[in-house]
Formats: sequence, C-alpha cells, structure tokens
Amino acid sequence: MKRLLIIGYGNPDRQDDGVAWHILRAITMKLRLPAPSSYEELFPEDDRLDFNFHLQLTPEMAEDINTYEHVCFVDAHTGNILEPVRLINVESEFQASPFTHHLTPQSLLSICETLYGSKPDAALLSVCGYHFGLSQQLSEETAKLVPQAVELIWSWMKARNIMK
Repeated sequence: MKRLLIIGYGNPDRQDDGVAWHILRAITMKLRLPAPSSYEELFPEDDRLDFNFHLQLTPEMAEDINTYEHVCFVDAHTGNILEPVRLINVESEFQASPFTHHLTPQSLLSICETLYGSKPDAALLSVCGYHFGLSQQLSEETAKLVPQAVELIWSWMKARNIMK
C-alpha cells in the first residue's frame, strides 16, 4: 500500500478555484522536486507521496484512493467556512448534492469503503477563494493563504510520520 496521496481539485482557469494546484506546486517546491509550470503537466514522482490534480472528484477515484494509507484532499471554499484556511479529518459519509457533477471527499470515501471494505485516513484542506474570474492567477488575498495551507499539510504529514 502506498503512503500518501495529495489530491487537489478545482478549475485553475477560474482564478481562486484553482488554489489547490498552486498548493500542490508549492509542496513540490518545498520537497525540492521539479514543480510543474502548468496544471496540464504531471506532478513529479516521489517515494513518500503522490500528487494528483483534477477538475473535480469522480466516483472512479475510489479505486485509486483505496491503494493509499492516507489521502489529503485540497480545494477552495467560498466563505461558507469561518476560517480562511482549514484542515479537518474526513470520514466516509454519502452526501447528496443538488449538483449532479459534485462529489464531496466524504462521499468519495463512502464509495471507497462500500466497494473495498476499507478507506484511507483522510483530511480536507480548504482555502478561501475570493475571486473566480477567468484567470489562472490567484487573487492577492488567496495567494497570501498558500504558505499557511502548505504548512498545515506539512504538519499533518509529519503527524503521520510521512515527513520528518
């Protein structure tokens, strides 16, 4: 079983909705790995962890996350969460959505647990997005939150003995 998957999702062409890609890129740089310059490029391989970036979560990902001990989901939020940056543990719980294309980390874990009888230890890092225009650049407000987000994930990884 692999150790850790960091899976970011969002639309990098919609400004702050793509913050997850920027956070994954910052983590690769902190690890001194070659960082992709575009969201269309693959993230580098590392023996401690894997990176994935997608536009959205899909049910098919249950098979992938089932092969990991730990999974950290990274996404933007729109102010419905009090903290600008928040890391929470995620449990499996199927959540119905009014949007047919929207799948939550909790629902993905539920699918994984239903299909495979187990699920990884999981967390969700959520970062506030302020602007969702047509741009690949983060707003100044959200860009300032990226270092804090990276440190929260780093601490989470250290607590699971993935990083020293």
